Amino acid sequence: MTLAELLRDTARRLRAARLNYGHGTTHARDEAAFLVVRGLGLPFDAASCMPVSAAGRRRVARLLGRRIRERLPVAYLLHEAWLDGEAFYVDRRVIIPRSHIAELLRDRLQPWLTRPVRRALDLCTGSGCLAVLAAKAFPGTRVDAADLSRAALAVARRNITQHALRGRIRLVRSDLFDGLRGRRYDLIVSNPPYVTSSSMRALPPEHLHEPRMALAGGIDGLALVRRILEHAARHLEPGGLLVCEVGAGRKALERAYPQVPFTWPETSAQAQEVFLLPREDLPQREKREKLG
Repeated sequence: MTLAELLRDTARRLRAARLNYGHGTTHARDEAAFLVVRGLGLPFDAASCMPVSAAGRRRVARLLGRRIRERLPVAYLLHEAWLDGEAFYVDRRVIIPRSHIAELLRDRLQPWLTRPVRRALDLCTGSGCLAVLAAKAFPGTRVDAADLSRAALAVARRNITQHALRGRIRLVRSDLFDGLRGRRYDLIVSNPPYVTSSSMRALPPEHLHEPRMALAGGIDGLALVRRILEHAARHLEPGGLLVCEVGAGRKALERAYPQVPFTWPETSAQAQEVFLLPREDLPQREKREKLG
């Protein structure tokens, strides 16, 4: 059997199983490519005509069986996820990297970032993927990677080591900003939990393997986002920038903060899911209290 034949057969079986995607792939064909090619330890551009050994076919069959039977995302099966061309170790202690902030970091947040980035913060770092991408986007920048979960920080440490960035990225255990008192940054990025309570109840089985605390954002999905908006200004330098992902929460956020001039840059998401706010446009406490 050639690689191309194995890919076709795997995609056919995935389609028949009626699975849910969204952890780095969006349909059965791409899921099959990820499972087969990386399951065999091959590069993504491996020749489709290459033969696959019997041992390789057995390994793919085992992975495919677990993917279908347990509804485990392939990234957890392989302990590997890719974001903006970079590989990261993952397991069930962290959500699988898929933030649209990565696309904005690729372009160094231009034209919205107006000051040099000497210090950056990745809040709710999880696997550490955005901290790593920020460090690579801004050479020489010192990055703090903060998370409440000790388990997630252990995974982040592994990824920081894997990318040879231990000298530039510092791990901090913190409940949002609580453990960062007195620290100020030129850039804060955050992909916090933002799934609404109703959406949490409707999550497909694949997502239920991910840590609940990394997904659940309260009734309207904005419980942590509100706390970030409340405290970010005191942790940003003048002209500093907050970049935060909210998923499908744009309408709820704009209803909650009608006077705040959120910027919603275009990404590959079907809807605009990431907002930008310079320090000077962050909501003030007295304005929030008037809004109730």
